[in-house]
Amino acid sequence: MCLPSTANDHQRQRCTLQGLYCFISRKMSIITLQLGQCGNQIGGQMFQSLMDDVHMKPINTMVPPNKNEEYINDVLSTFFYQDGRSENQLPRARAVMVDMEPKVIAQTCMDAKKSGKWQYPEKQQLSQQRGSGNNWAHGFCIHGPKAKDQVIEMVQKEAEKCDNLGGFLSLMSLAGGTGSGVGAYITECLRDEFPHAFILNQVVWPYNTGEVIVQNYNAILTLSHLYRTVDAVIVMQNDHLHKICSQLLNIKKISFKDINKVICHKLLSILSPGTLHKYPGFTCSNSIGEIMEHMVPVSDYKLLTMKNIPQMPESSIQFSSFQWHGLLKHLRQMLIADAAMEEGRCKLKEDRVIFEASQVELIGRLRSVMKHQEEEPNTTNHWLTFNVRGKDVTTADTTAFEDSMLYAPWVPPGGALLKGTQPRVFNQYEKSACLLSNSKSPIVQMDYTVGKAWNMFSSRGYVHQYNKHGLVDEDFVDSFVTLEQVIANYKNL
Repeated sequence: MCLPSTANDHQRQRCTLQGLYCFISRKMSIITLQLGQCGNQIGGQMFQSLMDDVHMKPINTMVPPNKNEEYINDVLSTFFYQDGRSENQLPRARAVMVDMEPKVIAQTCMDAKKSGKWQYPEKQQLSQQRGSGNNWAHGFCIHGPKAKDQVIEMVQKEAEKCDNLGGFLSLMSLAGGTGSGVGAYITECLRDEFPHAFILNQVVWPYNTGEVIVQNYNAILTLSHLYRTVDAVIVMQNDHLHKICSQLLNIKKISFKDINKVICHKLLSILSPGTLHKYPGFTCSNSIGEIMEHMVPVSDYKLLTMKNIPQMPESSIQFSSFQWHGLLKHLRQMLIADAAMEEGRCKLKEDRVIFEASQVELIGRLRSVMKHQEEEPNTTNHWLTFNVRGKDVTTADTTAFEDSMLYAPWVPPGGALLKGTQPRVFNQYEKSACLLSNSKSPIVQMDYTVGKAWNMFSSRGYVHQYNKHGLVDEDFVDSFVTLEQVIANYKNL
């Protein structure tokens, strides 16, 4: 891929190396950093989801045994490793766990071992007895520097176990103090230690109704620091995830575990092994590097969002059948309307799933967006990665996502969409599709959060709690300036 003239030498060097690696080996390992309570719980669920997928009955995978075995080997080499000292040991996750309180890490490690399918590596956990008290400054200025050397040493140990390091996946929340504060500090240290490695951050945006009183401070401080450091940030909002659990999965009492399952389904839809169709006649294995090269060719635009279809209760999956045309039609509507989910309900009829709109909200948003596009076309998306998985995947027609009306006018024809395929069934869905988008979608929420944080900062609310740990007013101002520039960049496209 030809990078634009605005790409810096750092990006060009890493993308060139990534292109060479594509030919050398198809097994690019990913090291996961689980940061804070949220990050550790998501990480534990992600590895469990991978192993559940690997242990699916071969007859249900809808691929020949040799292809299923190849997929399993790719999953294990990408996300796990086998300790050579014993053939009977469970696969170990390529992960480093960090939290300032021991309870969540201990529980996550215990759950992994109890599964009988995998476990975490020994001595790759860092915890203390006192948390960060939801204070970003406490995590970034106090706990982070104290933890730095030990965490980097653990990361180095994991990197040495990789034949071919594809990059890092960092998992964290924006609301608390450890995941956000320590997480931001450790991510900066990671960049210093691995200057040419790809770093992808997945962050969870807190509920708008509020999880902690200072969550807007924590969010803007974290995002501003990550934006200067990582290659891309996948943003997932708790409000959207909660809505998926409630309306699509029909969960009555929604727990964080339910939400984490939705997050992991989205992440693995894009990160699990598959084939990327970069150019006509040229394919390569799915990897963080290849995705980042396509999705973030310009470092000013790093915010990514994800949309998946279908999503339904586990009890309904075995009674459901899908057609690619219907799935992709609804996914395109979600993209145009910037909807986080397919806002309807499913019913089974004549072995096909017919989607019936149960609300007029999606239709209204579609009409509004289409009217806006007639007045000001080609401003919605900049780059897309499109993954389809499951039965008859070669028949999935994605030409509707190549429509130039979906993209900014300066995006070159044929350069906006990267297609990935995997014929194996994923997470029990006979057919499934995922869309990773670099667009204006997260900007509304970011603008809202920056505004709320600024109002609190201008009235000096809780600022002294951050000052006492070493964070000065200029640090707040720098974060506001950084994010205001990000917002302006996206809005001006």
